[in-house]
Amino acid sequence: MIDHLICDCDGVLVDSEVIADHVLFDTLSRTFPGVDFRAAVATAFGQQTSRFLADVAARFNLTLPEHFLETIDHNCEVAIAESVCPINGVRDALRQVTLPAAVVSNSRLTRVHASVRRAGLDAIFGERIFSAEQVERPKPYPDIYLHAASALGVEPARCLVVEDSLSGLNAARAAGMKTIAFVGASHIPSGYADVLREMGITRIMKHMDELPALVEAGVRGEFGDQQS
Repeated sequence: MIDHLICDCDGVLVDSEVIADHVLFDTLSRTFPGVDFRAAVATAFGQQTSRFLADVAARFNLTLPEHFLETIDHNCEVAIAESVCPINGVRDALRQVTLPAAVVSNSRLTRVHASVRRAGLDAIFGERIFSAEQVERPKPYPDIYLHAASALGVEPARCLVVEDSLSGLNAARAAGMKTIAFVGASHIPSGYADVLREMGITRIMKHMDELPALVEAGVRGEFGDQQS
């Protein structure tokens, strides 16, 4: 049985990953002209920005400027606030869901709140918004999902999580939660759903209008012990 729905933010509620990737590439390229960051930025999907930048610095033997993470975060937040759009159909889908819903994200709390507001989802989530800033380890570790479950007063096994990234799916599964993989955002690469299936992930949706029926199946106990 499922008691609570938990959604990732970027790539599930708002189509922001493409915007964030553009900001990462543009800011890195302007700071280190002559270095080609295209392949590196393609790996940013699902990572916390601080960890991604540390990997980039090590990969290219770079010394990042002081406060570079804050610069990236600021540029992302400005770009997202100006132009991010909700995932097609997400508002209608969530309004049909009968469970309380929360947000769990690797992004900064201020950015998540801004994205939820821009998507027009404030009334659905209220203050049930959680960020990796609140725990020691980000996704793919389960810490933020376990923290959210504790704060919500719900058993992890009775939570259903919607995630787009392998990092997020692995974090939710490690927390003991059931998952749905959403593959309908604009940043999702071709063949990604097939990769998920090969990993044993069976609940995969391309359109948000599939969400209410999947949630109701979980409420009825039709998932059994199968996590994903």
